[in-house]
Amino acid sequence: MAEFTMPSLGADMDEGLLVEWLVGPGDPVSKGDVVAVVETDKAAIEVECFESGTMGRLLVEPGARVPVGTPLAVIESGAAQGRRDVAEAAQVVEVAPAAPAVRTPPRDAEWARPAAPVPAVAGRRPKADRKAPSVPAPPPPHRAPVPAASVPPHPEPAAGAGPLVRHLAAERGVDLASVHGTGRGGRITRADVEHSPPPSARRVRATPYARRLAHELGVDLVPLHGSGVGEVVRAADVHAAARDRVRPESRPVSREPVRTGSGPRARTRPAVPAHDDRKAERAAAMRRAIGELMARSKREIPHYYLSTTIDLTAAQEWLHRRNRGRPPSDRLVPAALLLKAAALAARAVPQLNGFWQDGGFSPGGAIHLGVAVSLRDGGLLTPVIHDADTLGPEELMATLKDLVQRARLGRLRGSELSGATVTVTSLGDQGVESVFGVIHPPQVALVGFGAVVERPWATGGLLGVRPVVTATLSADHRASDGAVGARYLTAVDRLLQKPEEL
Repeated sequence: MAEFTMPSLGADMDEGLLVEWLVGPGDPVSKGDVVAVVETDKAAIEVECFESGTMGRLLVEPGARVPVGTPLAVIESGAAQGRRDVAEAAQVVEVAPAAPAVRTPPRDAEWARPAAPVPAVAGRRPKADRKAPSVPAPPPPHRAPVPAASVPPHPEPAAGAGPLVRHLAAERGVDLASVHGTGRGGRITRADVEHSPPPSARRVRATPYARRLAHELGVDLVPLHGSGVGEVVRAADVHAAARDRVRPESRPVSREPVRTGSGPRARTRPAVPAHDDRKAERAAAMRRAIGELMARSKREIPHYYLSTTIDLTAAQEWLHRRNRGRPPSDRLVPAALLLKAAALAARAVPQLNGFWQDGGFSPGGAIHLGVAVSLRDGGLLTPVIHDADTLGPEELMATLKDLVQRARLGRLRGSELSGATVTVTSLGDQGVESVFGVIHPPQVALVGFGAVVERPWATGGLLGVRPVVTATLSADHRASDGAVGARYLTAVDRLLQKPEEL
């Protein structure tokens, strides 16, 4: 038996809000399965379990905010689940269909029952029967005749439901005849009743993000027909319903001006919808979380900064050859090569790949690149590319595009936001030529890349115009010195001069 606890989804996370359970008691789970949705100050994140077994008790209800490390549920092993099934089966014996009653004679009457004749065996004579006092046999129990019409041909669907389950079903108005039991032998469990929709509602399958979006926009999910696999309602379906719906009662509210101040110079402003308030609260919480983490970093970590300018002529020529004949969606961009070079350089200079913990440096077991991603509504997330040094440029490019897209849609998993050993940031798409970032504790380094620009460049005594990029390094002086940081940037430069080896 193992506990599923509130995970730590970043150094700035002290507590989390349990938004939704995606499994129920009795459901089988495997390592890596998404079992819950947890909301941090930055985003709503799908959380996986790290044990295989059967989901047992759910210890925390949705809507509760609990500290990191708090047990949320119990995951039982196969043996423990088997014992629990036997115990639960014993509790519902009393409601199983009754077998015909068999009357057991009293112990003092057993010897009075005439013995069955014993067949004779060759060479032996049977012993004489003992005489027993004559005891009258008890009269057979009187049974009232049962009309044939009153005996159901099959067990009722609720026959395998215990009294507590029937009571819960009565409270919720759930018809047990319509519930499919998932317990042993088709028995109806408490979880089956809790997950059953009300009689007047249709069970809606929707993604966690779609449910949250529907709640913010005031969209009812019941009449929607999902466009996802298995008619699952997705965020696009909610957005379409929000655009198409007409709510006359909401128009006066949204257009009614709100007066501020008094007198002839009083100003008016439009009313703000409730979901905008919720969005503003989330943005403020994210900004507060980022500010607290960065303030802690600058307060505790003695930063030092280095930068260098790298000639990307060889890298650009290799990209042109590699992208020839490819559709635009499959073409590689310089970011793929920059990430690969940053990962391989971290392998070559391991003093910058790891964590500062308990007053000392702990090297990372692998190269896990955290990539800073800006969000459309403000703020940023840092999804992780695990084992980045083992991925080719094409795999890095595909992984980066997928993580960026899902980060901006709020569909990242917990494992994709934890475990980074070094972080890479780039503002090149914004036209910034250099960026000196703040280290994300407990990491000890942050690598920055600017925009690829053309600059005058002297090579072999000749002056020309070449594409260049500025690479920067912010490092923790407790874990390394400037010479170590210089070796790292030199390694990045050397790797980008031979892109075919990346």
